Formats: sequence, structure tokens, C-alpha cells
Amino acid sequence: MTDAPAVQILALEPETLTVPSGQEVTALDVVLNAPGPTGPATRFRFLAPSIARDGGSVDFELASGDMLALCQDFALTKLSALNVSNGQVIISLSDRAVEFGQSDEAATQFFEAYRIEDGACIWEAF
Repeated sequence: MTDAPAVQILALEPETLTVPSGQEVTALDVVLNAPGPTGPATRFRFLAPSIARDGGSVDFELASGDMLALCQDFALTKLSALNVSNGQVIISLSDRAVEFGQSDEAATQFFEAYRIEDGACIWEAF
């Protein structure tokens, strides 16, 4: 039996991106070999203050379109640069920085999973 590859967390340049909902999100990090619904996945984590429960202006429905855009327009480029070829990407939005693998009951977090097929992000039920 082969051991699963170790999880690696790589900091990203704190790049601010505007997504389809109009909110600004900031790239935090990428987690390689993160547990995913169908095996190891690459997780891209973003700070998105506008999704906050209290005072936020972006709900899950709007954020879903943002996450697809982040997968397609940001993650696919980064996967190529990192030479990562696993077939699943998870996009995470959080209204505050939360350490990977930790919980914060006060945080609002949204997640979507995508399989990569023919250069496109295809949504998968999480």
C-alpha cells in the first residue's frame, strides 16, 4: 500500500481579484494534496469579506458564480505553473483568515469542488 502524499500549503501572492458578483477577493494560499470528495485535490483559498453573515452583501448563490470564475480564470493557470495534474480543484471562500484544517464558528466559509476536464472546471456536488 502506498502512503498518500503529504499535504503542502503554499502561500500565494496576496493578489486582489474582482469576481463576477463585484466583490473583491484576495488569494491566500493553495493546499496541495488536500483531502477532497474523490481523493487528493488542490484547494485554492481566498479571503472574501463580503460573504460575512453579519454585514456581508454576497450570498452563496452569487458566490457560486465567483467560485467557478476563480477556478476557471485563476486556479487553472496556477495548476499549470505548479505542474499539478490531479483532476480535482476545491475553491474556498472565507470572510476571515482561518488556518487550514481548523474550524472557526464565527467564520463564514463557502466551498465548491470542480473536476478539470478538457481545460475547463466542471462543478461537482460536494
